[in-house]
Amino acid sequence: MEYTSFGRTGMRVSKLGLGGAPLGGDFGPVTDEQVIEVIGRALELGINFIDTAPLYGAGESERRIGKAIQGKREQIFLATKAVMRGTPYTYENTIQSVEDSLKRLGTDYVDLIQMHELSELNAEMGMNETIPAFLKLKEQGKVRAIGVNAFNPSLLLPFIRSGHIDSVQTFCRYMLIDYTAMDELLPTAKQHNVAVINGSVLGMGLLAEAPAPFIKTDSPLYNEAQQRIDQLAFLRKSEPKGLIEPAMRFSLASPDITVTLTGTTSLRSLGLNASYCDGVGILQHELDRLLSLFPGQQLQW
Repeated sequence: MEYTSFGRTGMRVSKLGLGGAPLGGDFGPVTDEQVIEVIGRALELGINFIDTAPLYGAGESERRIGKAIQGKREQIFLATKAVMRGTPYTYENTIQSVEDSLKRLGTDYVDLIQMHELSELNAEMGMNETIPAFLKLKEQGKVRAIGVNAFNPSLLLPFIRSGHIDSVQTFCRYMLIDYTAMDELLPTAKQHNVAVINGSVLGMGLLAEAPAPFIKTDSPLYNEAQQRIDQLAFLRKSEPKGLIEPAMRFSLASPDITVTLTGTTSLRSLGLNASYCDGVGILQHELDRLLSLFPGQQLQW
């Protein structure tokens, strides 16, 4: 396992992190015992970064993680988010969201609190109310670092430049078929020493040949993604689902990505993904070829 400094915080984190959505049952049934087993194995593999949210399983992910980390809290860099989808991003709602998360997680602090699902609709309120609430919680010792999560990388730029945040998280924007996070997000984060968490490096399952249920096979998105995937034959490994390894290595080996998330309840998948965190990326000539295919071409989800 490789480790790195979490941006300007100086905290030490594994470059591979465990994502909490599957642990809440969002992608299929899961039990408390399975979550305890997965987190135990993650720790054995050297993974210390766990990322969750109230949204995942309507709080079940946080509750299960809290149960699994009892007696192990100091071994873990624990990240969650605020607020729940559909709740206004007010100061009061933010404070309450974090207090509720702390109860479910069974801890009196989280290492990272993140504004969840930033969009154009809530960007102003997020800056003016959620961020001040996070700063207050940081003063109180209930959070150690502050981050923002968004699907659209451009929305994150004002928050990075504000000087108030320690990390950003985006998803599906630094992967084999869409690496547009390279255009502005990664250079800006690097300039401000802000950590970058990379989610969904398998493109909501597209690169694993198991697209998420909401991706319709007759949609323009699916068709465009498949056209791009067809151009990646030179990266494909011989084993089934042969783009998983290059997809993981592409993110894990990037010096501009602090943490790459893996979301799984499978011990086998967890072990394989951890094995790719060895500092070895895809070959340079393959990387050069990849970066010549879709420069600046954002997939339209």
